[in-house]
Amino acid sequence: MSLTLHGYWRSSAAYRVRLALGLKGLPYDSVTHDLRLGEQRGEAYRRLQPQGLVPVLDGPDGLLMQSPAILEWLEERYPDPPLLPADPGGRAVVRAMAAIVACDIHPINNLRVLTRLRTDMGTDEAAVSDWIRHWVAEGFAAIETMIARHGGGYAYGDSPTLADCHILPQVYNAERFGVDLTPYPRLTACAARLRERVPGAAPEAQDDAG
Repeated sequence: MSLTLHGYWRSSAAYRVRLALGLKGLPYDSVTHDLRLGEQRGEAYRRLQPQGLVPVLDGPDGLLMQSPAILEWLEERYPDPPLLPADPGGRAVVRAMAAIVACDIHPINNLRVLTRLRTDMGTDEAAVSDWIRHWVAEGFAAIETMIARHGGGYAYGDSPTLADCHILPQVYNAERFGVDLTPYPRLTACAARLRERVPGAAPEAQDDAG
């Protein structure tokens, strides 16, 4: 069964999916859609993803959109190695950590929101940077506390989970925007460990990077 990932090298949502694919050892083809040029908003791409967002994973069950749903599908379709704990309580904790990134940090710091702040609302770059730092800090502080409770080398326990697949791309974004990460030593250590484990998923390792 072939898998094709439609994404963009710097998309943190696509990065999440690449990490899960890498951890599960699943080969896939990549198709890039340059977000800087607005290719994701074109008619051809909207036939794949009506919102005009990346990523899309094309596989044996058709076109899948929204990275959290794609990650859950990968876990159900290809359960080995698992990216969710075996117990219901552990799975809930992992999903909560993932949701802090996917629901509370990323959506209000992604390209389309920042573009609206800059162009439609006249927000200057200093204020945009403050906006980004504020929401990253709120989310990362909560995740740091959760890792202190549940982590054991990774965000939950001693093996990577869907939480780590969300955290590392958000750390990558935070580094890009100059966010001070020193208050989150556990979180950044988990991210560094996963970055070393799946180097081929990194944005700079993608064919369209540049």
